[in-house]
Amino acid sequence: MMGCGDIGPAHRDDAHPTIVSLNPCTDAVLAEVADPAQILAISHYSHDPRATSMPLAEARRFRATGGTVEEVLALDPDVVVAGSFLPPATAQAFDRLGIRVETFGIVPDLAENAAQIRRLAALAGHPERGEALLGRIDAALAATRHDGPPVVTLLWQSGSIVPGEGTLIARLLAHTGFASHSDARGLGQGAYLPLEQVIADPPELVLAAGAERMLTHPALRALDGVRYEELDPALLFCGGPTVIRASERLAQVRASVGERASTSSARTGREFQKEHPFVLSLSKDPRWRGTTG
Repeated sequence: MMGCGDIGPAHRDDAHPTIVSLNPCTDAVLAEVADPAQILAISHYSHDPRATSMPLAEARRFRATGGTVEEVLALDPDVVVAGSFLPPATAQAFDRLGIRVETFGIVPDLAENAAQIRRLAALAGHPERGEALLGRIDAALAATRHDGPPVVTLLWQSGSIVPGEGTLIARLLAHTGFASHSDARGLGQGAYLPLEQVIADPPELVLAAGAERMLTHPALRALDGVRYEELDPALLFCGGPTVIRASERLAQVRASVGERASTSSARTGREFQKEHPFVLSLSKDPRWRGTTG
């Protein structure tokens, strides 16, 4: 797909190449470190409010592409920036056409985040802008660091899954004063956690990142001693400037929770079930499982 933006093409400049980005995470970084005219198109994900990792108003200043070889070839970029999951057939087609491709993986930690920002800034020919972005990220992290007792927190994502400890969002949670409820129970990246188990063994805080009905089930809000907050799913998966927004939102949540001790829950989930047996039947109702709305 192609959309119109107000950014026009740049003249050829070996030091400042034109770029097409096919990944929403690199879209957001390139918008910070490249000249607007260098960015011939960004991924269509960044024009989608459900998938963008940057403000929509900013994203819509640029053309969007669905990432087909034909679309990219028509834009005639010097470099294509893509995720590490670029389909092999697409990568081979770009290679045959002589189009340079640079791939970037999922950022697992702050060190790799810094490395990717520096690499993208160098690719765009503006390394100083990468350092400026890193300075802003460092300032945000310094302002959001929490050294007090952590709040035991379940970060619950769409599909009723949890993040693993080897993810950037898990590291940001720890940085801002949260302890992982799921990791303490041996649940790794993408593990499924049913509502029944959450109710039977509740955390201090449920941080729901998604609008699925299981994540917004009324039973979660009815548990005494369990706080419920929402987190924009767009903050979960990308590094770059997303780190600033994610750390600030997490710090806001941490401040609202206060300095409760990790053993302060008023009653257990099993006690709640005895008082409200309807919960298990509701959680097994297909209208509440795996649906959105």
